[in-house]
Amino acid sequence: MAAGSVAGAAAAQQADPLITELQDWASYTGVGVDEVPYGMPIEFEKHVVRRNVEWLTASPISSINFTPIHALDGTITPQGCAFERHHSGAIELRKEDYRLMINGLVEEPLVFTYEDIERLPRENHVYFCECAANTGMEWAGAQLNGVQFTHGMIHNMEYTGVPLRTLLKAVGADMSPDKWVYVEGADASSNGRSIPMEKALDDVLVAFKANGEALRMEHGYPVRLVVPGWEGNMWVKWLRRIEITDMAVESREETSKYTDVLEDGTARKWTWVMDAKSVITSPSPQMPITHGPGQMVISGLAWSGHGQITRVDVSKDGGISWETARLGKQGDTKALTRFYLDTEWDGAPMLLQARAMDDTGYVQPTKEQLRAERGENSVYHNNCIQTWYVNAEGIAENVEVS
Repeated sequence: MAAGSVAGAAAAQQADPLITELQDWASYTGVGVDEVPYGMPIEFEKHVVRRNVEWLTASPISSINFTPIHALDGTITPQGCAFERHHSGAIELRKEDYRLMINGLVEEPLVFTYEDIERLPRENHVYFCECAANTGMEWAGAQLNGVQFTHGMIHNMEYTGVPLRTLLKAVGADMSPDKWVYVEGADASSNGRSIPMEKALDDVLVAFKANGEALRMEHGYPVRLVVPGWEGNMWVKWLRRIEITDMAVESREETSKYTDVLEDGTARKWTWVMDAKSVITSPSPQMPITHGPGQMVISGLAWSGHGQITRVDVSKDGGISWETARLGKQGDTKALTRFYLDTEWDGAPMLLQARAMDDTGYVQPTKEQLRAERGENSVYHNNCIQTWYVNAEGIAENVEVS
């Protein structure tokens, strides 16, 4: 630790007490508290925004934009930066007009208002939400040159909400292990997904706050579902209906879509969980090394839908050798974990990789291992090890190694 401190100090500019620098911003008054009623990022950070890829979908009404994970640190994603995915566009729905119906195999079908839900006992939990198609373009090879685009269909927020089991008990739902819960959104796509009763009773939340404030419109205001560790399409936004059923509904979004097609044309069924995954966010194609050789920090994110990240290894030579990274803090279950490798760069090219492990013992696979198991027909659930080639100038590029 002492050596690292000395190296960091040596890289800083020598202070000269005889030189006084005139600072303009210290010679006049600043902005008053009455001029910015809702705080926004300073203009010098205006490049830190969500971005989309126009050719990914036919229309922005049914599309994706990506979290700028390369420019963030820690683990909590600001709502204004958090990725969004829509099937028919984000809708405006007032709290006063909100209704949630619970029907099906229940003793008493009920309709809840927003106020009804707010009156119930609430909980706070930090979870990641990842689109099943995150990193999907990488099945066929290195495609998009930027971690925002290869891995940015993810965010990590603190959600406030009512456990779904509380609402199911309120209507006298049949909570037998063989029953299912069908959830449906209020937007024009009527996005609907079937959830096994075991998961519904475990950790699913009916959420109305994120990071301490109301949900944003694009994240399902005023109420959305949170399904920890499972693919984002199941986190139904603008939640309007919950139906208890004898079997899975097998809607469009769990048959023709969000299905993993294997090499022989058959499909993996009920692939809900997002397996352990990690990625280096800095350096990366959007975050080149600008300081030259010397002390540096390699940073990234790791997560697992099965539980807690316990270890992340980093390779600078394309997987030949590995070093164990330092976790920013012990990760919450089913939440993002930040990792750091404090190291020295000698100016030589690097092949950067990260490899995550979770508390089930699962180890993040290589692209070759995934392809051997599942082929290249799929779009979803690609949790492969990612490689960045960093040249002698510090510029990073998305590549594959074999």
